[in-house]
Amino acid sequence: MTKQQHDHGNQNRMPFQVLVIPYRDATPIQYAAFFREDSNYWQFIAGGGSKGEDKIQAARREAAEEAGIPQSAMFLELQTVASVPTHCFRSRIHWPQDLYVIPEYCFAVNMNELTIVLSHEHTRVDWLSFGECHERLHWQSNQVALWELNERLKYRR
Repeated sequence: MTKQQHDHGNQNRMPFQVLVIPYRDATPIQYAAFFREDSNYWQFIAGGGSKGEDKIQAARREAAEEAGIPQSAMFLELQTVASVPTHCFRSRIHWPQDLYVIPEYCFAVNMNELTIVLSHEHTRVDWLSFGECHERLHWQSNQVALWELNERLKYRR
């Protein structure tokens, strides 16, 4: 199943994607990976921006919808930005015809004092080490964002 099958052709969907990585800043650092049973793969929280939202607002909303993360949680914007082909989204019919890729902006959220509450989009969440998480992730963009976050966290200590 592709990302397209999770996008319902919403005309309010803006041409950008967000990715959110929940983490626990402990020893060792842990990352939450989410399993999509309908697609049979592991990923982080992901979704599109809606009309009127900027990228951080979209990240906060997606994290709240998919994992019950309070919008007031501490989010960190990562430098990683991936490009996703527009053919992956049904909503592309509402976007300019000459738009071929959209950006995927990446964020991390500290979960030290928070609990994940799964939505219907994911059937399982596992807290994993960097290596375990990297190995499970389906999308390369998720792996790159995870690498950046891991580097930031391990050198911050």
